[in-house]
Amino acid sequence: MTARHYENFPVASLLLPSEFRHPVTLIYRFAREADDFADEGDAPDAVRLAQLDAFRQELLRLETGTPPAIPWFETLSEVIRKHGLPIAAFRDLLSAFSQDVTKKRYADYGESLDYCSRSANPVGRLLLTLYGAATPQNLAYSDAICSSLQLINFLQDVAIDYQKERIYLPQDEMLRFGITERQIAAGDTGGNWQPFMAFQVERTRALLQSGAPLGRILRGRLGLEMRMIIQGGTRILDKIAAVDGDIYRHRPVLRWFDWPLMLLRSL
Repeated sequence: MTARHYENFPVASLLLPSEFRHPVTLIYRFAREADDFADEGDAPDAVRLAQLDAFRQELLRLETGTPPAIPWFETLSEVIRKHGLPIAAFRDLLSAFSQDVTKKRYADYGESLDYCSRSANPVGRLLLTLYGAATPQNLAYSDAICSSLQLINFLQDVAIDYQKERIYLPQDEMLRFGITERQIAAGDTGGNWQPFMAFQVERTRALLQSGAPLGRILRGRLGLEMRMIIQGGTRILDKIAAVDGDIYRHRPVLRWFDWPLMLLRSL
């Protein structure tokens, strides 16, 4: 299961032990549907926020033992109770997606990372809890991996996000490199675009690699799955670098021929 929203998380893949696939699918469904409320279609902002609030109400019902209004939340609640999943992580996801509706620019890297801490990191934290591996060190590694995957998605989708009137790239860094919104709107890779993107790629690569020990800490197929995720992110960064940051005409995605190379490196 992959989609644009979480394409850098190969969730519920065949690498996962079978007992985890159903709960992982439910976690992904929650994130995907909530993300769709913020991103898809042409609904007014008020409607999008109301849809996200409906999910918040479902989490509250879960906590109070009240029957859900959305039927599939009953199954999700069973998974949450069985595995002790932190409801705060689901709320963090909703917070990030609500922010997508109301906030369109990010002043600096710190603001971008704050968004990542709620839009991506909760996924890793939920999965580590599900796997029984949510130690403080593992969570720190996971946060680094998940934040980097979210940043990679920003770099992939500069043009797509701009069409939605969003720029996730840090405004202060755009100013420092002389990158303007007009340049993004035009898909112009002239001027300092290449060094600007190279800077973004290498910083994100360093963040991703700082979490890489998690792929060796997790055992068996879980470790292999994590190493594949890391290799997938690395592969996308390599592709961005190979086209000198021209994601307008060469949006980097994982193709079928990338997977054998990623698997080989993961093994």
